[in-house]
Amino acid sequence: MPTFSRIVSDEFNYSAHKTPPSPLEMAGERSHLSASERVGEKSLDSLRFVLEVMYDGTCFHGSQIQNELPTVQLSINNALSTLLRRPIASLGASRTDEGVHATSNFYQFDNDAELRPDFMYKLNAILPPGVAVNAIYKATEAFNARFNALSRSYRYRIYNGKNPFKLNRAYFYPFRVEWELLEECASVLPEYRLFDSFCKRHGQSKTTECSIMESRWERVGDELHYVVRANRFLRGMVRGLVGTQLYVARGGRDLSHFRSIVAAQDCTKAFFNVPGHGLYLERVEYPQGVLTAYQGRG
Repeated sequence: MPTFSRIVSDEFNYSAHKTPPSPLEMAGERSHLSASERVGEKSLDSLRFVLEVMYDGTCFHGSQIQNELPTVQLSINNALSTLLRRPIASLGASRTDEGVHATSNFYQFDNDAELRPDFMYKLNAILPPGVAVNAIYKATEAFNARFNALSRSYRYRIYNGKNPFKLNRAYFYPFRVEWELLEECASVLPEYRLFDSFCKRHGQSKTTECSIMESRWERVGDELHYVVRANRFLRGMVRGLVGTQLYVARGGRDLSHFRSIVAAQDCTKAFFNVPGHGLYLERVEYPQGVLTAYQGRG
């Protein structure tokens, strides 16, 4: 099996110790790109591909591009641009904050030809250790990774017995909580549509309306997990839901107190003080037939 340095040097004549040019650096050589070739749009001659990726959120400053800070999207753009030898700008399905993990997120990109059979292997060799491609799909012409998603599912992991092997993988919360009250709080959330109380200030959302399809707590081994699925989420929403439910269930409060926080439509009433490293984006659901399997690990 070829080594990473062999892959890079054979394919592109880059030194194994030289950082490949970023999409921004290569963009100067490709200034003739048309508007239709910009991210999220599709030219008549291009094919649309979708990467299913997983990543360790503690390695990045979030998923979305933030200039030259290390983010998941920047890593994907750089790896794709290196492999395809032209600037590539991907589009992600769901934005995650710093520290938040993903076992399944999607990034689309366009290419003017079919991908080589070893494309996924080489892409994973170039990507940093904290991110990996699980599969590649081919998408329909009008597919948009963000706006065509039917739902997103998150899981928040909590443990209350100190365990160094769960550091940065779950939230250490060494306090007693009322399990039945947690279950009650989670069960009423699908009744609501407006979630201003769980949207951090200065968010970019034009509306705070969300449709929560699933909301429940689970016991998994020695951990408590909060699982939530919705058509969309606001900035900081899942962590706000978790933090507020823990606050209520820690003692001295009841379901009516939780409902009053939801109904207040005021983020200063909620609690966002749970770390990102306990949160996992688990699934993004799309309509049947828009994605076709193209390359996988098998």
